[in-house]
Amino acid sequence: MSKNLVIVESPAKAKTIEKFLGKDYQVKSSFGHIRDLPKKGLSIDVDNGFQPEYEISTDKKKVVSELKKAAKDAVIWLASDEDREGEAIAWHLCHALKIDPATTKRIVFHEITKTAIDEAIKHPRTVNQELVNAQQARRILDRLVGYKLSPVLWKKIRPGLSAGRVQSVAVRLIVEREREILTYAPTSSYKVAGVFLVEKSTELPAELKQKYDDKASAHELLDSLSSATFTVKSVDQRPGTRNPSVPFTTSGLQQEAARRVGFGVRQTMSVAQRLYESGLITYMRTDSTTLSKLAQDGAESYIKKNLGAEYHKLRQFKTKQQSAQEAHEAIRPTDLHKPSAGDDANQTKLYELIWKRTIASQMTPAAIDRTEIGIANDKTKDVFVAKGEVLRFAGFLKVYGGGKEDVILPELNIGDTLDRKEISATETFTKPSARYSEASLVKKLEELGIGRPSTYAPTISTVQARGYVEKADIEGDERPIARILLDDSGVSKSSETQTYGADKNKLLPTSTALVTTDFLLKHFTSIVDYDFTAKAEEGFDKIASGDQDWVKMLDDFYKKFLPLVEESDSVSRQESTQTKQLGVHPKSGKPIFARFGRYGLMLQQGETESEEKPLFAPMPDGATLDNVTLEQALEMFKLPRLVGQTEDGKDIKANIGRFGPYIQVDKLYVSIKPLDPMDITLEEAREHYAKKLQQEKEKHINEFDNGIKVLNGPYGPYVTDGKKNARIAKTTDLKTITAEQAKEMIAKAPAKKKRYTKKRAKK
Repeated sequence: MSKNLVIVESPAKAKTIEKFLGKDYQVKSSFGHIRDLPKKGLSIDVDNGFQPEYEISTDKKKVVSELKKAAKDAVIWLASDEDREGEAIAWHLCHALKIDPATTKRIVFHEITKTAIDEAIKHPRTVNQELVNAQQARRILDRLVGYKLSPVLWKKIRPGLSAGRVQSVAVRLIVEREREILTYAPTSSYKVAGVFLVEKSTELPAELKQKYDDKASAHELLDSLSSATFTVKSVDQRPGTRNPSVPFTTSGLQQEAARRVGFGVRQTMSVAQRLYESGLITYMRTDSTTLSKLAQDGAESYIKKNLGAEYHKLRQFKTKQQSAQEAHEAIRPTDLHKPSAGDDANQTKLYELIWKRTIASQMTPAAIDRTEIGIANDKTKDVFVAKGEVLRFAGFLKVYGGGKEDVILPELNIGDTLDRKEISATETFTKPSARYSEASLVKKLEELGIGRPSTYAPTISTVQARGYVEKADIEGDERPIARILLDDSGVSKSSETQTYGADKNKLLPTSTALVTTDFLLKHFTSIVDYDFTAKAEEGFDKIASGDQDWVKMLDDFYKKFLPLVEESDSVSRQESTQTKQLGVHPKSGKPIFARFGRYGLMLQQGETESEEKPLFAPMPDGATLDNVTLEQALEMFKLPRLVGQTEDGKDIKANIGRFGPYIQVDKLYVSIKPLDPMDITLEEAREHYAKKLQQEKEKHINEFDNGIKVLNGPYGPYVTDGKKNARIAKTTDLKTITAEQAKEMIAKAPAKKKRYTKKRAKK
């Protein structure tokens, strides 16, 4: 039996630490949190100081039992992560193992190296109750919001929705940005650019700094320049520098990993976690940009040895935001003499990015020569400007590149005459703010002070999982662009087509997000208020530093929050779902509404309260509650549309459903994306139907007299009796399976998990 038991939260971390400790130490994992609030029920005594009712998770009871056994007669060292979450894990372990948090040894280290662990063992402390209280306050506040507000959304908008203090604010940001884009009215202007010839052959591109507001003015300018003489008015040369960026914080790593290696926020954190647990990088949840003396010395040693002393410059970066959750350092490699590391391609990519950023932060600036040439003419006051940039000394760019390529301008003197090759005026349009990507949303949340390093990735994952946000590519639209050209043939006009608005991997709000955000903004303003959410984060920081009482903070919030929940009960469902009457159907005389339904935006013909059941239709593609018209709605009520008949005389109906456009033949539904049900031809419909029949034929491999079938599903072949499914090994010859074998497979297969469905109360 070991004399010492070290408990960490991760098996991978345990495996790495075990390498550095002697035989007197046993290292075990708690596999994350072992106690939490129960999944069902509020489990918080709001009348008794917001006391939480924690329980050991069902899947952790065996872990706790094993830890208790290992802890017997051993000195216990709690070595979970050094942030609030890690402190809470240590505190919960004390309660689960029935040991005193005020006396149990607690050790922390921001890197998993022998030096760091030995140092931590020499200087143990006890559980920091203030950090625990900060984590508890966050957990309880989020539970109060979720469990009190989510049922309001179920009742007023649709079942299954959820609300969260940070997630609802993140959704609001995405909704407001989308509405800003949709209502943005672009303005056009004309950008004037010229190509001039130096000594009859070398081309020199240049542009006017100012733009022209309209086509006529641009045309007039080019007319006047057709006979102009062009001369060099100025040559301005000046040295410049580029400085390296700060070492990585959590949000900085998430943003740069998205830009440089194409990782999503969640993927970045997952890969970074594995690098940390393998002892390759320091702790990856941090607000700090500082580097330890050890790291600075390591960087200096590597740079001087491998690049040269002229490339080294000692730097220490100050952290902008001093929060109690801040770790000791920025994210950096534990060994700066190791440029590459990792167990797979993704780990290697992320490690190298962290290594380069850290090394670059301790390097000299890049030295650049910037040149600007002004080109005047004898007909107008307009001056064309040519810009060049030459890298004279790479500095940090030698390691952390991605800089601009050299633009070398020809040697010119003031007064030199230039020939005009061509001058063009091209129509350009102003652009709205860009849609959020995962990385840019993290940046915005950080700017607003919303969330902390540990919350960014789960927040972005949650809003997508809950159906508020979709990550998608936008195809864009086309528009004509006017162009005026002056060359040796004179002035001519032309038009070309430009695609605008196209984008990739951007976060788009769903109709659920639009309606829910509007409801929360109207009735729960404080919950989605940016300032309130940021101040809540500041409150958690104050609790962690011992400057605020956690119970008082929760009490102040709850006194204002509970009345809002009670007042929302009087809000009608029509108001909350933003039901909007578009007009009256010309034939039926019934009112037509646009509203939010269980599966999103929809159209309704007739009153819900009337004896006659209303008719429903899907919303036109791209339409919203704000812009849908009666004319569009009337078209949608023509669905389902009879396209024609199959070759054996069955009706083919085209419609739009929850999952998009489809055709229906008897009880068979066939997706027709991206075709429009309004104009799909009979030939196209028959082609889709034939393909579906072939798929169904290939799906059904065999059927036995006992009702059991052998089918080919999207995840491979299986047998089913309609109640239970059993997978078939890939090596099995499907045609040789007998009825008895199929029956035996079904008997051995695990029972289907029951799906939880909320029963609707009778009216």
